[in-house]
Amino acid sequence: MRIEHDVRTRFPGTNVLVRRVNDITVEKVNTELEALKEKLIEETKNKFNAESLKDVPVFRLYRDFFWRLGIDPTKNRPAAEALVRRILVGKPIPSVNSVVEAYNLASVKTLVALAVFDADKLSGELTLRFAKVGEEFMGIGMDKPLHLSGDEVVVSDAEKLVAVYPYRDAEASKVTRETKNVVILVCGVPGISEETLLKASHTATKYITEFCGGEEMIE
Repeated sequence: MRIEHDVRTRFPGTNVLVRRVNDITVEKVNTELEALKEKLIEETKNKFNAESLKDVPVFRLYRDFFWRLGIDPTKNRPAAEALVRRILVGKPIPSVNSVVEAYNLASVKTLVALAVFDADKLSGELTLRFAKVGEEFMGIGMDKPLHLSGDEVVVSDAEKLVAVYPYRDAEASKVTRETKNVVILVCGVPGISEETLLKASHTATKYITEFCGGEEMIE
């Protein structure tokens, strides 16, 4: 993962981890994963409350990052915070397929923003950079692309955008039932320790390999 100089300069200490898992099996629903979800829902309800959630230290760091990008985190909440908040207010965690479920639960467990891409839909090295003015981004489920202002931090491969960092992934590289190999992105922002990111990386990889099969590729 390459982080461009201007991103490092504006946001010193930003770290992103990348992991790859090959030969997975994506299911619509995995019953063992559903049991883990119920367990984590109970743990989350016992640990947090919706009123003070924004003050959890790791969520505060993501919120600060959002504010510095001109994104209002009260309207577009950081990914892990949004998932935890859904649990606390009684809303279901979105269930797309077993891989998405696995990394969403890893995010709930560790409070770290995660993204997972279909590795076979990526081209070349991933780069964290600022968007180009007018660059188009088609996020998952969007009806029409966004035209970016140039202030956004994005993730691109050699050909296209794959995410607006660290909260929205692209339609073109999303995980589907046909996906066989995935790339996991562990999304850090200034202030989040490498130890925290490594724990999230381990948890996401563990959940995906345990419930979707496959093997982590060590590069």
